Amino acid sequence: MVVGAIFVVTVLLAAMPGHNAPVQAGSPQAQQGSSQQGSQQGFWQPGSAAQEMPGMDRNHINMDADEKSAEKAAVADMNHMQGSSAHIYMTAMRQQTPADVQRANEIVAQLRSGIEKYKDYHVALNEGYRIFLPNLAQPEYHFTNYTNGFMASLRFDPSQPTSLLYRRTADGYELLGAMYTMPKRATEDQLNERVPLSIAMWHLHTNLCVPRRDQRQTADWSKFGLKGSITTEDACNAASGKFYPSIFGWMVHVYPYEDSLDKIFAMHHHD
Repeated sequence: MVVGAIFVVTVLLAAMPGHNAPVQAGSPQAQQGSSQQGSQQGFWQPGSAAQEMPGMDRNHINMDADEKSAEKAAVADMNHMQGSSAHIYMTAMRQQTPADVQRANEIVAQLRSGIEKYKDYHVALNEGYRIFLPNLAQPEYHFTNYTNGFMASLRFDPSQPTSLLYRRTADGYELLGAMYTMPKRATEDQLNERVPLSIAMWHLHTNLCVPRRDQRQTADWSKFGLKGSITTEDACNAASGKFYPSIFGWMVHVYPYEDSLDKIFAMHHHD
């Protein structure tokens, strides 16, 4: 009953117009300004479709079925993105403290313990993790547990990540790490409370321009998508596209089997 009550309250709060957490100066939320007015900054919803991206804030984006092809293109683009750019916002590194290092090591230990059994990817599938875009070739495949993703908007349990990160092999999948998420409305201080910003850089994918449905096959993808040259709503409107100030939610990757914190909390896996 308690869980049910929390869920009901959460959904009601997410649906309330203007119910937004305070934003931090200089953050993507503050920079987006009026382009997000009237939008809803909702929580994860249980039962999200398997094709949804981990961290996707469906209440805010409201992508329809015709736009899922653009979502796939966005994922293909983001797999190769490095560092801050017009299409990716990364949190600034803070001054490191011994307490941060201790907390980061505790997170890694809890994560290793929690996901050890998922080295057999069949166990992950049997326990509710679903492969995001299994037919799209990717350096890393996200196996997502949408219940974990929903709960991540309420609390942080390092042993229960939103997604597991796997590499495709000749006979299945090899576990590399995991991904934690938070709703896009979260402030950098809130991110820091979970995974220290002196250790890891959370990231948010921003400024996506999607071509119209009838232009998808002939669109100039040097302009559209998360690697495209279009980075503003005005430019997207001029190209007859649809603009999203941010897509998905906050994400941070963790590779707990690496041998140093800089590799463990890297943007991508070190081969």
